[in-house]
Amino acid sequence: MAATLPPTSSNITGLILAGGRGTRMGGVDKGLVLLDGKPMAAHVIARLTPQVNSLLINANRNQGAYAAFGWPVWPDEQPDFAGPLAGLQAGLQHCATPYLATAPCDSPFLPQDLVSRLAQSLQDADADLAVAATLDPETEAVQPQPVFMLLKTTLLTDLNDYLRGGGRKMETWYRRLNYCETLFSDTEAFRNINTRQQLEQ
Repeated sequence: MAATLPPTSSNITGLILAGGRGTRMGGVDKGLVLLDGKPMAAHVIARLTPQVNSLLINANRNQGAYAAFGWPVWPDEQPDFAGPLAGLQAGLQHCATPYLATAPCDSPFLPQDLVSRLAQSLQDADADLAVAATLDPETEAVQPQPVFMLLKTTLLTDLNDYLRGGGRKMETWYRRLNYCETLFSDTEAFRNINTRQQLEQ
């Protein structure tokens, strides 16, 4: 479906990226690890759902547990846990709206205006893809947060070609495209929980 209309919550699908190995947390499925009595993915779903038309979940393990959240679950088509781009590919392949917004399953504090801010930037810049970014509190350098993005689903063809050519890095892929960055002041909102220690904190 061609992205001809401006992005609004009614024509954006949300994608929860939960397809990783969870290596730094001992190989557990991070989206299902409990935080305040609920799976981390449940926190992300609760924050993202009001911002979009519907949701998809990308998961390569425990698909029944993810399906229990009430949204369609799709695994990577790429083998061997090929990273967030493989999850993005799966989401784009099954997205029924002209825009897709992504968030990882281990970032339970994501901004409640994430999608609207990305959509406004996309429209203002006449871009095909908008990436969230924050300022490093020490260096004040702009730090992209590329697993939080909004993009036109027409980019699937380019992503397929990139993956087919052996590409795997998110930033290398999107920096080739017509993209823009959306600066958020709250760096904590993008904090992801990678280890048991971070979870306890």
